[in-house]
Amino acid sequence: MPPGVAFDSLPPIDLVLQSHNHYDHLDIATVRRLAARAPEAAWLVPLGLAEFVRCRGPRQVTELDWWQETRVAGLTIACAPAQHFSARNHADRNRTLWCSWVVRAPGRRLYFGGDSGYHPDFAAIGRRYGPFDVGLLPIGAYEPRWFMKPVHMNPEEAVRASRDVGAGVMVPMHWGTFKLTDEAMDEPPRRTEAAWREAGFRPEDLWLLVHGETRWLNAGEGLARASSHR
Repeated sequence: MPPGVAFDSLPPIDLVLQSHNHYDHLDIATVRRLAARAPEAAWLVPLGLAEFVRCRGPRQVTELDWWQETRVAGLTIACAPAQHFSARNHADRNRTLWCSWVVRAPGRRLYFGGDSGYHPDFAAIGRRYGPFDVGLLPIGAYEPRWFMKPVHMNPEEAVRASRDVGAGVMVPMHWGTFKLTDEAMDEPPRRTEAAWREAGFRPEDLWLLVHGETRWLNAGEGLARASSHR
């Protein structure tokens, strides 16, 4: 699936949040291109990844460990746990950290789940930083379960994680872009909608976006007033 937003159509970039170092999440050519386009952007990365990123062009790169916080342009950003792993080759497995991210702005709180299996610290994140206006949770790349369960949630687990962190709205992500695992490419959103209904949550609180769809949240506005376009 090509990018939902063409590179030349990206808005000004102030902040880049990196969850881990896998190739489908950290592409060297893209890092260099972003660094050239937005040289003053702040990059936040999990522990051990700053040197790798900095050598590809970004100037302002800060490493954070789980539960550490920093301030960027009026935002409070917290590095939070995830259940995953890291590797760029056969010899560097788990030498850098992986994480999720919390973004707190005046009037808004957002949770970005990164890549993760289901884990008990979702509830701890919710207690410490929630509730959240929006939670972006991964729903794809989960079959076969005997192999993928430790590192990738299935849709039912993602809905549970959204509840655990206290997300008012869930935005499913990490599906339909790369063919990584055994499930059909269109299965994750269908299972997520079914799990959401079964949990008894309001349909309007599941934002199942198509590739290229954008929703805007303005500080102080109710979520029901958020606008969308494709």
